[in-house]
Amino acid sequence: MKRGVVQTERAPKAIGPYSQATKANGIVCISGQLPIDPVTGIMPDELIEQVHQSVKNVIALAEEAGGGKDSILKCGLFIKDMSKFQTINEVYQEYFPEEAPARFVVEVAQLPKGAQIEIDAVAAVE
Repeated sequence: MKRGVVQTERAPKAIGPYSQATKANGIVCISGQLPIDPVTGIMPDELIEQVHQSVKNVIALAEEAGGGKDSILKCGLFIKDMSKFQTINEVYQEYFPEEAPARFVVEVAQLPKGAQIEIDAVAAVE
């Protein structure tokens, strides 16, 4: 098995000892993506904008690995407030209107940098 690291300037740099994503045998594991704009390094305050940014970061890494949003098989959403579930779903569905990836959503007590959402993913590429 040949394992490689996937990196792109189109997603925020890792804030710890991990890779943005790793790739082996056509599978890409995308680390949790905080809603940080990779150009400015700023995280938006509003939840809706945070969801948009986290999804865009995940898609950027899938694309860098040779896939795209349609290659994403599964997403994990870590959210701060389950009462915002419907709002998050509405934004998320804009990116995956049909044949959405498998997914789980869990409420967590805290996320790095005070984020309201973090999304990780698994994608399949050739």
